Amino acid sequence: MSKLTLPLLTLTLALTRHVHAQCGAGTPDITVTGSSSSFTTTSSSGTQLYTGSSYLEALNQALSAATSGQRLAVMASGSIGASTLTLPSGITFEGCGTIDVANRAGYGAIEATDTEDVNIPYLTMTGDPYFGLRFSGNRNLALGEITMNLSGGLGIRFDRDRAASSNVSMDTITVTGAGSHAVETWNIDGLTVNSVIARDVGECGLLLQATTNAKVGLVDGDNVAAGTGYATFRMANNNGQTADGGYSTNVYVDKVVSRGGGRGIFCVSQSGAVEIGEIDLADNGNNAILIENCYNVVIKGGKVNGGGEVRISARDEFPNTSDVSITLQVDGTTVKESPCGDNISWTLTGSAEQSIC
Repeated sequence: MSKLTLPLLTLTLALTRHVHAQCGAGTPDITVTGSSSSFTTTSSSGTQLYTGSSYLEALNQALSAATSGQRLAVMASGSIGASTLTLPSGITFEGCGTIDVANRAGYGAIEATDTEDVNIPYLTMTGDPYFGLRFSGNRNLALGEITMNLSGGLGIRFDRDRAASSNVSMDTITVTGAGSHAVETWNIDGLTVNSVIARDVGECGLLLQATTNAKVGLVDGDNVAAGTGYATFRMANNNGQTADGGYSTNVYVDKVVSRGGGRGIFCVSQSGAVEIGEIDLADNGNNAILIENCYNVVIKGGKVNGGGEVRISARDEFPNTSDVSITLQVDGTTVKESPCGDNISWTLTGSAEQSIC
């Protein structure tokens, strides 16, 4: 079995816990219903936990009543404004309606910190959050079908300066209109992602940082990171580096697709340990690919058409780029290696002008 097939199999198995017949199906333990200025929170026994005009209060009462192992289904749509919903350990939170949010500086509209076994199989969010979803210190966190149609802010954020997370899975994350990143991770050991689909996003589609043992299916960006140094798929800040300081392959990405915007793929600041199965990049506004001070990076195939150059580079403050293998068809742009890396392997087809070592 090939290396590429193994991550696909693992990814499929890891995401089976997201499977539900339909959002809100069956008999949730707690349900929030209503519309406009009339909302009701009800337990499965029929006990009315809240009735009134506040969507936020209806949700908070549901969360206050939920205990570990219970499922909470939010069928109603409404606005929580510049507030934060805090999810406790052990609950399943289904956002079946649309939750509209506003900016609360430094906070997520929905947060789970220092938790275990939180599951968000469905969520639809609109608005301009500081962070749409914010996490840290999570074990066995499962995100399912998450759709964010935003007018600013950052979609999903795992904090840099708080506790690390482990065994995190995401099914399909679709983010449109974020001013910053669609999905940004820090400090995760054990991450599986089916797909991240980013449209008209200001910075990265998927940004991995200090994250190890990651398996990603598809990263798909259109008009992502326009006019910036970011990329549809970016690895930074020692991403993939193992505890012993090495870069044995532990980050697997099946496919990266990028159209327009800024960079397509960017690896920087002592990251690497990555194998990318296939890429399809076109008309990126900055480098189509930039690999800078990264180690053990393999791109197994695909194509680049137009846009910025494919580049291997390095800065003086980090060890030189090394152990990179790239197999690509490149047309309508250039391929450049400067300064020369260590143990670099190019297998190139297409019409690109080449300036490599």
